[in-house]
Amino acid sequence: MDYSFNGLPVHILIVHAVVIVVPVAAIVVLLATVWPRARRWFGLVTPILGVIAAAFVYVAKEAGEWLKDRLPDSPLIQEHADLGDTLLPWAIALAVLSIVVYGWYRVVDKRAADEAPSALVRRIVAIILAVAAVVVVPAGIITTVIIGESGSRAVWEGSFSDTPLDPAP
Repeated sequence: MDYSFNGLPVHILIVHAVVIVVPVAAIVVLLATVWPRARRWFGLVTPILGVIAAAFVYVAKEAGEWLKDRLPDSPLIQEHADLGDTLLPWAIALAVLSIVVYGWYRVVDKRAADEAPSALVRRIVAIILAVAAVVVVPAGIITTVIIGESGSRAVWEGSFSDTPLDPAP
């Protein structure tokens, strides 16, 4: 597959979406998991953002592999590519968690009192979801930041001057 658009590698375009959508989706999932009012506010946005984040990460990873095959070997690019492989599992976990959080609370909130799970089951599931969110959300955000920093280092390290260049005469 050709991962270029208008003469530019798609990777350099889509990573901007990844660094915005993954942290936003992660924060929305965390809030929806632990705060009932946020859960009602966000509603279906929670799983939609989670799935979109995972999709963007997948495309960025595939487009990055395509781009890497078209660049000269570089330790910084290799490091970035290796780190880039670590985000997809977290993004998938975030997507799954976003769907489970939405689905669980949607089912619990819509059931009649006599059909709803017991208070103990609801509490146990709420704790499990909160623990999952506390693990997945920071891991996804931190991994995104580390990968983004390594990518910008691969592109920019040694390619600019700390002081302004003299203008051409």
